[in-house]
Amino acid sequence: MNSSSHGFNMSTGLRSRDSYSTAVAKNVIVLTLGLIINYINGALIHTIRKHQIFYMKPHYVLFIHLVVNDMIQLATTISLFVSTYIFYKINVSLCCLIITVVVFTTLNTPLNLAVMAAECYIAVCLPLQHAKLCTIKRTHILIGLIWAVSALSALPDVFITLATEPVQFFYSTIFCEKDNLFQHPLHSKKRNVCYIIYLVAVWLTLFYSYFKIFLAAKKAKAVKSGNGDTKKARNTILLHGFQLMLSMLTYVAHFFIKALVYFFPTHYLQIVFVCYILIQIFPRFVSPIVYGLRDKTLRQYLKKHLLCQ
Repeated sequence: MNSSSHGFNMSTGLRSRDSYSTAVAKNVIVLTLGLIINYINGALIHTIRKHQIFYMKPHYVLFIHLVVNDMIQLATTISLFVSTYIFYKINVSLCCLIITVVVFTTLNTPLNLAVMAAECYIAVCLPLQHAKLCTIKRTHILIGLIWAVSALSALPDVFITLATEPVQFFYSTIFCEKDNLFQHPLHSKKRNVCYIIYLVAVWLTLFYSYFKIFLAAKKAKAVKSGNGDTKKARNTILLHGFQLMLSMLTYVAHFFIKALVYFFPTHYLQIVFVCYILIQIFPRFVSPIVYGLRDKTLRQYLKKHLLCQ
């Protein structure tokens, strides 16, 4: 059977079919990882939903949005992954809907993380202005802007396809991946421009936030303030940076896979599968650990929930 990353734009011309045992192994790995991650995320959401304190802080609101978004992304991509082994080809209209959801939720993750980095910077470096700048209302507006920015990349592909493809195309069946669905040359040009802009904007936000927090932590240490919160924020932003860099691989996945396939043309299926795990699944495993389980308050409530206290 075929292996697909579902977010990566690679020609199917290089594809071969997986053996039965390989196909089963890949699906078991993907399903197991997806169930584990979504179980952890579900426990975190249930814990947050039970306690009003988490609704009053922008950090937790952004985290809830991140977790829900990642759960949708995982459920959609894994469902598509498994369906390509069961049905191989699906209806174009259904494929278009699924791919659009995948693109939206995949692009939302690094943008959401960039906003969380900015909020962390304000909390550490501008604590007196944090309550004024980071309100719940503004947080909800920022979440809306995250979806709007993702729409600038996702929806034009749909409109270009509707304008350039015949009606019969949407009633046909294809192997569901972006290259098969979005075939016009404009798609590639638009994607490259959008991804470069997003990559630069997200990276600059991360670098500036980390640099300022690092200086604040260094200054606090110099004056022996013993500010544990500042040091913790510095450590968190380091993990945050690692997670965000994993998520930003989304923007360069196409070039990354093409380069690997160029050097290892006989290992296409293995390359695509490993990149799918690394870029689509692994960052969603890191998120609940970095932003959920490491949070002292959330960890305490989660422990009480799991112990039924």
